[in-house]
Amino acid sequence: MATALLEWFTHAPPEFGGGAVTVGNFDGVHLGHRALVRACRGVADRLGGPAVAVTFDPPPHQVLHPGPVRPPLTTLPERAELLHAAGADHVAILRTSPSLLALSPEAFFEDVMARQLAAKGVVEGYDFRFGRGRAGTNTTLRDLCGAAGLAFEDVQQVLHAGEPVSSSRVRAAIVAGDVGAAADLLARPYRISGIVVTGAKRGRLIGFPTANLGEVPTVLPGNGVYAVRAAVDGRMWPAAANIGPNPTFGDDARKIEVHLIGFSGDVYGRSVSVEFVARLRETRPFAGVAELVEQLKRDVEAAKQALSGNT
Repeated sequence: MATALLEWFTHAPPEFGGGAVTVGNFDGVHLGHRALVRACRGVADRLGGPAVAVTFDPPPHQVLHPGPVRPPLTTLPERAELLHAAGADHVAILRTSPSLLALSPEAFFEDVMARQLAAKGVVEGYDFRFGRGRAGTNTTLRDLCGAAGLAFEDVQQVLHAGEPVSSSRVRAAIVAGDVGAAADLLARPYRISGIVVTGAKRGRLIGFPTANLGEVPTVLPGNGVYAVRAAVDGRMWPAAANIGPNPTFGDDARKIEVHLIGFSGDVYGRSVSVEFVARLRETRPFAGVAELVEQLKRDVEAAKQALSGNT
């Protein structure tokens, strides 16, 4: 399996050719994305070639509409890893540029799908749009594939609990703190990663040391206390995490504090990944340190119980 960063006018590695491609942003790699990759895998197998997932960096909307960057659901390396796990042999990352976005639907098909990726088949979702101004539709793509002798297959909308699965729906669930719903849509727990930074060290003083995460590039769940699993140096630890301010101490800054249950040691400056399993409660102030400590004890027990039922 390979991942390659490409300009739209360059050739992909030869092993990417001769199979089926599916193109999309794939942020989150949710159930709908997985269905696309699965269908691409099936077409590729029939053609006797690789299944190739094609994504973009940065997302096209950031190039078309510059401004504050909206955090993604996954980093680019995570997205590639998840696409491979979903069944893609290779992942092609197209560098998004004004010249790429200026290509007509016909030029995008001819220059990227047919020439650069040497595809024999194309698989896309029911609402796929491509080319300058998003002018190309699945009808356009079906006609282009037919004229060029390429196989074409479209994938119908994927529903969960009677509603369409989308990156926007996943994002809304995460921002609302409903990490259980997000996990259902992703077919995995939502995960963030960051570097442990120095905090106020209050947790250590009251018997609940925390790893404070900084430099998190992805969407943060809504404020609250969560049962999580945290990966440190390749080992998973049960943990309780607080996202939000610390009103008991008059601290309004939004932080990510993770208490690793049963862990001892120094994690400053190290990368920690956190998987969100369940939301335990909202963030709220307490009358004092003693009341806070009692609640933290209950939080740890609640986290253990939630995690024991989600192995």
